[in-house]
Amino acid sequence: MLDFLTQNRVEIVERCRLRVAGRRAPKATGHELERGIPLFLDQLIETLRLRLASNPDLAGAATQHGGNLMSEGFTVAQVVHDYGDLCQAVADLAVERGAPIEPEDFRTLTRCLDDAIADAVTEFFRLHEIDRTTEDRERQGIFAHELRNLLNSASLAFDVLKSGRVGANGATGGVLERSLTGLRSLIERSLTEVRLEAGIVQRERIDVRRLLEEIEVTASLGANAKGVAFSVELPATNELAVEADPQLLSALVINLVQNAVKFTHPAGHVAVSARATPERVLLDVADECGGLPPGAAESLFRPFQQGGKDRSGLGLGLTIARRSVEASGGEIRVRDVPGTGCVFTVELPRAP
Repeated sequence: MLDFLTQNRVEIVERCRLRVAGRRAPKATGHELERGIPLFLDQLIETLRLRLASNPDLAGAATQHGGNLMSEGFTVAQVVHDYGDLCQAVADLAVERGAPIEPEDFRTLTRCLDDAIADAVTEFFRLHEIDRTTEDRERQGIFAHELRNLLNSASLAFDVLKSGRVGANGATGGVLERSLTGLRSLIERSLTEVRLEAGIVQRERIDVRRLLEEIEVTASLGANAKGVAFSVELPATNELAVEADPQLLSALVINLVQNAVKFTHPAGHVAVSARATPERVLLDVADECGGLPPGAAESLFRPFQQGGKDRSGLGLGLTIARRSVEASGGEIRVRDVPGTGCVFTVELPRAP
């Protein structure tokens, strides 16, 4: 069996590629066809060689194979289906060559396939848990760091105000106000993430016009404090209603507006607008941050990524925003306007 696989490697790879390419689900990718199939076969050959030699390195090699597959970006579904297609390609070729696989050889082959799949899946989930634990610890550490900074700023400002040496309407009062606003945003963002993790999503009909009018009041105060103009533009007649979770949608829009104000240059302008198509409602939040660095738009929605020089904040807001939109059946995207700013667009299903 080992000789058959080694001598017919090229033919087996091509046959397996044809089977995988014609598969309905999971849909084959170019990387899977070009890189994945040969890699799967080579790992199968190595596993078979070690098993036949009763080599004690078999377990370690299998674990390494699983890690290699994950690092290549293959999913569990791709691994399981591709190994199955590989087995079928081997069996078909053996029959056509008049060299049917003996029962004992076939049992050995299937055991190797089973072991390869099981070890790959086990390693996938082990590495996934490591990544998740590392990310959770990093998130908690950054959360605690920002919480401490905001509390320190608020406490210092309050102590100065309490002494009576300055008035509440001056710069110190502004520091206290910004610190409290930051604390509220931090807590709201954390609560939103908890709801998403728990799968607590309750869709209902939401009047977007009313939602934006309510947000406009508080958003204008924050923008004015920074010297940024803020406006909301709504169509005169169209009814703007969506099917979404009200708490998630409100937190989403507030987060986008706060980000826009935060990164917009003083004397700049943040504009929120809404429009409707027969099936969707689109919300645009346009800022004047000056534009994104090259390639930043693609990574902006990843955890711990930020697009501006101001590094305060968790870098999680846009990641949570995307999850909030997707939980309501919508999508979010960003368009860079070089030299001017960014336009974030939220698309949600229109309510009947």
